[in-house]
Amino acid sequence: MTNLKQETAKGFFWSAIERFSVQGLQFLMGLVLARLLLPSDYGLVGMLAIFLAISQTFVDSGFSSALIQKKNRTDTDYSTAFFFNIGVGLFFYLVLFFTAPLIANFYDTPELTSLTKVIGLNVFITSLAVVQRAKLTIKLDFKTQAKASLTSVFIGGCVGIAMAYKGYGVWALVVQSLLRNGLNTIFLWFLSKWIPKAVFSTTSFKKLFSFGSKLLGAGLLNTIFQNIYLLVIGKLFSASELGFYTRAQQFQKMPSQNITGIIQRVTFPVLSSIQDDDEKLIKAYRSFIRLSAFVVFPLMIGLAVVAEPLIRLILTEKWMPTVPLLQLLCIAGMLYPVHAINLNILNVKGRSDLFLKLEIIKKILITIAILITFSFGVKAMVIGQIFTSFISFFINTHYSSKMINYGAWKQIKDMLPITIITLLMAFGICMAMPIVDSDALKLLIGIVVGIIIYLVSAKIGNFNELNEIVSLIKNKK
Repeated sequence: MTNLKQETAKGFFWSAIERFSVQGLQFLMGLVLARLLLPSDYGLVGMLAIFLAISQTFVDSGFSSALIQKKNRTDTDYSTAFFFNIGVGLFFYLVLFFTAPLIANFYDTPELTSLTKVIGLNVFITSLAVVQRAKLTIKLDFKTQAKASLTSVFIGGCVGIAMAYKGYGVWALVVQSLLRNGLNTIFLWFLSKWIPKAVFSTTSFKKLFSFGSKLLGAGLLNTIFQNIYLLVIGKLFSASELGFYTRAQQFQKMPSQNITGIIQRVTFPVLSSIQDDDEKLIKAYRSFIRLSAFVVFPLMIGLAVVAEPLIRLILTEKWMPTVPLLQLLCIAGMLYPVHAINLNILNVKGRSDLFLKLEIIKKILITIAILITFSFGVKAMVIGQIFTSFISFFINTHYSSKMINYGAWKQIKDMLPITIITLLMAFGICMAMPIVDSDALKLLIGIVVGIIIYLVSAKIGNFNELNEIVSLIKNKK
């Protein structure tokens, strides 16, 4: 158990480094781009997001998770998954290429035809590195992934900023994404030191697809509905309004979905390794739930409270309609990591069929929310996301309760103390910021006061999660 704990800590550390160094750099470069580009430029790329995301979901087809979950993997398994992935990647790029005019007609935006044909290359490019990334994840080697991602983001971002400065508009975003994904794929091939064998096993394919196909169905539903708001807003509202929404979403994703990604990537292989030991599984699972809440809750609520001076200071006045959307999205995103961990337990136990069942139920819920709210505007649609997120928590914990006796109310009880000190932190920030007029000082005071209140409260309350984080940092120095 000690070795497992050390490997988990190491995985969390490097996964966090990979996620936040990469996303942090990408975020900073995005701020420069946002100052140079228009909200409508982001809106154009946002219109294509759902089509690209669906294609990317098919490219993986759940094979990455199937490889991670499988106990006795062989090189034949890896090679089979590799050739299947690139075949699907090429197919879906061709689909995007030939349907580009139809996509442009759907939005009544002719320039989307050429944009789709070029940016769609990302689908094939990323298919070339799915297995390399899965192999590194199985070994909890996020350090190597960090090296590849950070370098590619830096180069792609620099080129994108240069193009935006020269007046290339939306094409700066397109070239940035192509360079980032292309270079990342090249680096992963070089650093993973794995070359596929010229073999494709039907037996291996059937075994991987048996598990992965359910995740494909669930992932496809999740992808569609994660991006359905972009589709609806892009169709019913202006490109600028979609640009405001996508920018708010990018700010919100920085803490919530990146931490979710870190937790998913680390907990899945770790929990899979102890899937037959329920006692260890429950203990680890409960620890992950509390740790995710301890990190995400203050980040999301803190971001919501300082949203106004933050947006005005770093994006300028033209982006201020982003503020209310960001504040609402932060509330909706608080439970993302908790959702991920609850769903991971199903995959760990090999019940991808239940994973798919839960996803279908939640997507019906989202559809109802969209139908109720879209006629009231973008803000109302985001409020709908808050309701669906909290209802989804109870849906996701249904099988957690049955499988390991750790359902919704036990999880709420574990997260309640964290919620209390988070609200205390938010109150302190709200009281401190009005003292000054400058947006820069408001932001600085808000961040400092928030950190102090939260950490002192956690220390007084003797929160074990704080001790674990401090211990992890000390051990990695």
